[in-house]
Amino acid sequence: MREQFVTGVMLLGALAMAGGAAQAGVTRQAYGKTPDGTAVDIYTLKDSQFEAQIITYGAALVSLKTPDRMRQVADIILGFDSMDGYLQKNNPYFGAIVGRYANRIARGQFTLHGKTYSLPRNDGENSLHGGTRGFDKVVWTATPLKDGVEFTYVSPDGDQGYPGTLTATVRYTLHRNTLRIEYTAATDKDTVVNLTNHAYFNLSGAGDILSHQLKLNATRYTPVDAGLIPTGELAAVE
Repeated sequence: MREQFVTGVMLLGALAMAGGAAQAGVTRQAYGKTPDGTAVDIYTLKDSQFEAQIITYGAALVSLKTPDRMRQVADIILGFDSMDGYLQKNNPYFGAIVGRYANRIARGQFTLHGKTYSLPRNDGENSLHGGTRGFDKVVWTATPLKDGVEFTYVSPDGDQGYPGTLTATVRYTLHRNTLRIEYTAATDKDTVVNLTNHAYFNLSGAGDILSHQLKLNATRYTPVDAGLIPTGELAAVE
């Protein structure tokens, strides 16, 4: 029996009104190749002054151009200018879809229904972002949509130690000045899955982010140990 997981929706809304001539559509271009020769494409989504670009390698969001309150357009997502950047070993998951499991799994193992599964330890003694070849390091199959593109990747049973053949789908759409990212996954065995987009934002479009301010309305937070694994405590923010 297949089990369906709906793992998240992310909405990246506009901060200002769009101006200028209206443009809309989805286009595809060649972007590069992986070391084994697999072709990688880049999809460009346009809606008025807003533009998003996503590559099939890692289903990664390469750029997101938006106008500010003065209608000046800037790219507010960090990304590389070529395929070489995404292939380098120290790529910090720029804009990529990470999985099967985003964040760290302690000591590279988990227990499900009494069985322990071992995963690659690629972050000290822990497994990070799906292991040594997570979803950020594979080429996804792309299907253009009216306002976006849908990416699909099938992870076989036992991939990076995880049970079950898992089909992951990520849909990017750009409509009415809003970039929407929707995640779904289906598996033929009980498993764990936690998908997300690993974008880095710079809302000024250039320079450092030291003038940015972030407010989180929270009363508690989760302390972590030296390996960045939550301790289980829910500590008071105050």
